[in-house]
Amino acid sequence: MESKVTQTLRDSAAMRWTVLLFLAGAMFCSYIFMDILSPIKDLMQSTRGWDSTAFGTMQGSETFLNVFVFFLIFAGIILDKMGVRFTALLSGVVMVIGAVINWYAVTESFMGSGLERWFTDNLNYIPVFDELGISPFYLGMPASAKFAAVGFMIFGCGVEMAGITVSRGIVKWFKGREMALAMGSEMALARLGVATCMIFSPVFAKMGGVIDVSRSVAFGVVLLLIALIMFIVYFFMDRKLDSQTGEAEEKDDPFKISDLGQILTSGGFWVVALLCVLYYSAIFPFQKYAVNMLQCNLTFSEVDPNSFWGGTTVTVIQYAIMLVVAAAAFSSNFSKNKNAKYSLLGLAAVSLVTFCYMGYMRQSAETVFAVFPLLAVGITPILGNYVDHKGKAASMLVLGSVLLIACHLTFAFILPGFKGNAVGGIIVAYLTILVLGASFSLVPASLWPSVPKLVDAKIIGSAYALIFWIQNIGLWLFPLLIGKVLDKTNPQLVADLENGLITPEQAAVSYDYTAPLVMLAGLGVAALILGFVLKVVDKKKGYGLEEPNIKEPATEKATTE
Repeated sequence: MESKVTQTLRDSAAMRWTVLLFLAGAMFCSYIFMDILSPIKDLMQSTRGWDSTAFGTMQGSETFLNVFVFFLIFAGIILDKMGVRFTALLSGVVMVIGAVINWYAVTESFMGSGLERWFTDNLNYIPVFDELGISPFYLGMPASAKFAAVGFMIFGCGVEMAGITVSRGIVKWFKGREMALAMGSEMALARLGVATCMIFSPVFAKMGGVIDVSRSVAFGVVLLLIALIMFIVYFFMDRKLDSQTGEAEEKDDPFKISDLGQILTSGGFWVVALLCVLYYSAIFPFQKYAVNMLQCNLTFSEVDPNSFWGGTTVTVIQYAIMLVVAAAAFSSNFSKNKNAKYSLLGLAAVSLVTFCYMGYMRQSAETVFAVFPLLAVGITPILGNYVDHKGKAASMLVLGSVLLIACHLTFAFILPGFKGNAVGGIIVAYLTILVLGASFSLVPASLWPSVPKLVDAKIIGSAYALIFWIQNIGLWLFPLLIGKVLDKTNPQLVADLENGLITPEQAAVSYDYTAPLVMLAGLGVAALILGFVLKVVDKKKGYGLEEPNIKEPATEKATTE
C-alpha cells in the first residue's frame, strides 16, 4: 500500500510543479488578455472612435454577467458538480470564444459590415437595465465597442471560472505540501501577465508602421489558445492522478442560499468584503487607464523608428531583463545561503534599474507602466511568510491603504507638475508605480488568509464566492465611472474634438486625470477607515487577525502532550 502511495504523480515534486506551471501559465495568458487594450486606449480612440465613456463601458463589461446574471455563483456550482478537470476545460473554451468575438469586433472586416449596422441600430435601450442605470450598452456607443463588450463579457465568465478552478487544482495537488509557496508562485506568474501585455500590445498594434489594433487582440487570442492546450494537458495529468489514488475528484461544498444568513450576519465578514471591493476597485480599473494617464501627464519625445530604441529587438531584450528581475527577486526569498540571497537581490536591483532605463529611452508610457508588478513579485512571498509566522494581517491592510492613497494623490497632483521635465517626471512615475504594485501585494498576503478566521469552516466556499461576487461589482462599476468622469471633467476637450478643432490623436493624450485619480484615492481613504474598523472588531470579537496563521511547533507540541 505504501509503495502505491509513493508512486502517485502528486508525490513527485517535478510532476507537482509541472502541473502548477500549466495552471499558472494558463492564468498568465488570461491576465494578458484581460488588459490587452489598456496600453492602446489612445489608439482605440483615434482608430475606432472609442471615447473614454465607450472605452470604460467596454472594459467594465468583463464582469457584467458575473455580477448581474450571477454567473460567478453558477461557476461555483459547475465546479462542485462537474469537478476541476471539466471546469478547467470549460473555462478555457469560454475564454477563447469571448476573445475571438472581441478580436473580430476591432478588425477592419467588422467595419462597414452588416453586423456593424445591426449593433449600431440595436442594443441602444435594454428594459430594466437602462432604468437601473446598469446597462452594458448605451445610445451612441460605437458598434465595435458594443460587440467587443459582448465578447469581453463571455471572456469574463471564463476567466473568473478559471480563477476559482486553478485555486482548487493547486489545493488538490499541493495539500499537505508547499501549498502557500505554490499559491504565491501562481500569483506572481499571473501578475507578470500585466507587464507582458503593457510591453507587447502596443508593439503588435504599431508593427510595420501601420496601426492595426486588432493585431494586439489577435496576439491575446493566440495566448488563450495556448492556455486551453495547457488546461487539456492538466486534464490528462489530473485524470492519471485519480486513477493512481483511486479517489473521486475532490469537490467544494456547494454554494447554499441557507449559508448566506450565517455569513451576512458576521460584522467581520462585511468589513473584509468591503475592504476587498474598495482595494481591488482602486487597482484593477486603474490599470486599464494607467498608460493613458501617463501619456497625458508626462512629456514623451518621438523616437526614430529605425533606431535601436524604436525597433522591436529592444522589446524582446527589455522583456528578457524583466524576467530576470522577476526570477531573481522571487528566488531570493527561498535561498538558504546568505551570499546567494544577496547576490540574487543585487542582480534583481541592477536588472530593475536597467529595465527602467530602457523604458525611459524608448519614450513610451506602456514600457514605463510595465514596471508595475515587478516589486510585487519579489515581496509577495515575504509578506505571505510574515503573516504566516508573525501575523499583523489587519495592520498590513491599513499600511496598504495608506500607500494606495499616497500613490493616487501623487499621480493626481505631483506628477502633472513634472510635465515638460523629461527625467524628473519619469522618475516620479517609476517610483509611484513600484510602490503601488507593492501595496497591491499586501492584500492577497493579508486579506485572503483572514477569511477562514471570520466564518465557519463549513461555509468557507460560500463566503469566498460571496466576496468574489461583491468584488466583481466594483470591477464592473469603476472602469465605467472613470470613463464617464474623464469625459465629464474634460468638457472643452470633448467639445473641441466634436468640432474638429483637435484631432482624435491629440485628444487621446490630452485628458486631465485629476478627478478620476482623486476618486480612486477616495476608495483608499474608505479602505483605510475600514482597516481601523477591522482592527477594533478583531480586538472586540477575538477573530485573531493579528495572530500568525502558523502556530509555533513548540506550543502545539505542549498542548498535544
